[in-house]
Amino acid sequence: MRPQTVGHLSMLLFSALVAGSFSLGSLVANEIAPTALTAVRFGLASLIMAAVAWGADGLPRSTFAAPWRYLVLGGLYVVYFVTMFEGLKTAPPVSAAAVFTLTPVIAGLFGWFLLRQVMTPRMVLALGIGAIGALWVIFRADWGALRAFEIGRGEAIFFFGCIAHAIYPALMRRLSRGESAPAFTFGVVVAGFLILTVVGWSEIRATDWAKLPAIVWITLVYVSVFATAGTFLLVRIAALRLPSAKVMAYTYLTPSWVILWEIALGKGAPTGLILIGIALTVVALLLLLRDEG
Repeated sequence: MRPQTVGHLSMLLFSALVAGSFSLGSLVANEIAPTALTAVRFGLASLIMAAVAWGADGLPRSTFAAPWRYLVLGGLYVVYFVTMFEGLKTAPPVSAAAVFTLTPVIAGLFGWFLLRQVMTPRMVLALGIGAIGALWVIFRADWGALRAFEIGRGEAIFFFGCIAHAIYPALMRRLSRGESAPAFTFGVVVAGFLILTVVGWSEIRATDWAKLPAIVWITLVYVSVFATAGTFLLVRIAALRLPSAKVMAYTYLTPSWVILWEIALGKGAPTGLILIGIALTVVALLLLLRDEG
């Protein structure tokens, strides 16, 4: 299989797994502090990635060279995940997913700044179409809200997390020293867990873990296994095979996946006008995938 094909398949799965975080996260966002939830998420993901790494190439001493790299990258993902759950307290899952689709534009800028990855005219057009579609969903197909630039509190909070997420692929590629994907991912999630334990210790202690509803534990297992360890690994695989803008391009599929998740969870589909914005994000993805030059 061609390296580019592996990268594309990795990000296709990535978009589906991430979408589940939005739908499930909205169900538990008001049940537990975001820092406490994310700390446990990173802790479980660390155990999973340790097992995966040992089963693959192990964890050679070279993996832990310059550990500051993992703190930087883990910190970026901490910001992303904490702001996501904080934003989902008030933002609808589809709307939050639309905010997430703004990351390819930001990733393209950082890809140029850090790696000098140049975007072709087709890529610029695709990112523009995708951004328009995302904004249409974020403002809930309301021209009045768009003109007044009335952004919901949850969407605004999550936007800052998306900036951190967009920086990750280019910076990860810059800081990578040839470690295997499982070993590198292990370093990042452990660093994230340590950061969250220090920053969120008061919230962790204050959480009554024994009285949390079952949906919180279901969500924790999902986001730890699939949406943390799995997505870290998939981004790592794709970022070494595709330009940063294309890695993040698959985020354009996230709102579509979220709609399917919402339907499966019995919440119904969004209105027809909002679906126009979703369609534009899919068009943006197809344009990006056609440009393989």
